[in-house]
Amino acid sequence: MATAAAAFSEQKRAMPWWIPLVQGIALVILGVLLFINPATTTVFFVQVLALYWLISGIFEIVSIFVDRSAWGWKLIGGIIGILAGYYILTTPALGAIILGFTLVIVLGIQAIVLGVVNIIQALRGAGWGIGVLGVINIIFGVILLSNSLIATATLPWVLGAVAVVGGISAILMALRLRSA
Repeated sequence: MATAAAAFSEQKRAMPWWIPLVQGIALVILGVLLFINPATTTVFFVQVLALYWLISGIFEIVSIFVDRSAWGWKLIGGIIGILAGYYILTTPALGAIILGFTLVIVLGIQAIVLGVVNIIQALRGAGWGIGVLGVINIIFGVILLSNSLIATATLPWVLGAVAVVGGISAILMALRLRSA
């Protein structure tokens, strides 16, 4: 318990209390917007991401002239960033659907791989709890991969719920930091 209190005290010194408060408020607003108008909010945030990719891709290519190390990877990364950013900015609704679908596929594959790793750990003596978690991960991954379109359609509400819960948690942490 003393270690947790010391870590919390250390965190208090490292971060002003108002930073998680602002982050929490922003997350709650984002979550509410995703619930109220999921399509428009999703398209807006995907466009912000596309603009970031576009600018990042340009800077990645420009950085080749400053630092020539790994120039091939920088060039490929820059081109992919520019192309992805441009494509999503020119077709925002389709870009949001494709990005959401890709995210669901990646999460499904990740859940299955993590589930297999958890089951292997359980068989090696890590306990039955991690094995149950592995089975749940595999089931979750299979559900995502078998119903990718439905999962993509519900993604804004799931992310909205996660944003609201995460925002409330951040606000509570900020209040604890302030009072400590």
